[in-house]
Amino acid sequence: MPSASTLTQRLRHLAPEAIAFGVIGAANTLLYMAITWAALPVGAVKASVIATVVTTTLAYFANRYWTYRHHTRTALRREYTLFFGFNLIGMVIQSGMVAIGKYGFGLTEEHDELAFMGVTLIGIVIATVFRFWAYRTFVFLKPPVDGHEAELADLDAVAGLAEITAEAELDATR
Repeated sequence: MPSASTLTQRLRHLAPEAIAFGVIGAANTLLYMAITWAALPVGAVKASVIATVVTTTLAYFANRYWTYRHHTRTALRREYTLFFGFNLIGMVIQSGMVAIGKYGFGLTEEHDELAFMGVTLIGIVIATVFRFWAYRTFVFLKPPVDGHEAELADLDAVAGLAEITAEAELDATR
């Protein structure tokens, strides 16, 4: 079990990433809303798709070159595909929370607006924590420590799992 000083040190190291991730997320949420609003004349679904593709692409580059700039760089196609995939999973988490509210708890749009907003907020928080973890673990790999991580980066998504195992072994030896 890590000591309090080790935990404090990890949180200090994690805080700048979490803040940058949050700033990018907030900015992209506002941009998503603006693009959706501007593109509504072409249809709500098309507007949503356009806004999703644009903001996900911008979020990828912002996270790659700001939040995770010190992490190992792997192939653009690999990172972007994983990034987009994890964003889709986050969207399912958020929408799933709304579905649970509607179909599981019987909330209605006419009478339970505040409850829907609360459920949506819970979904956003869970999805955001998931995305932050997924990006750090699988998309933007940590910088090499002993030279072997570069070999792992070529293994695509498996690299993240191997990295977790290596980190656990390293923590166990400390």
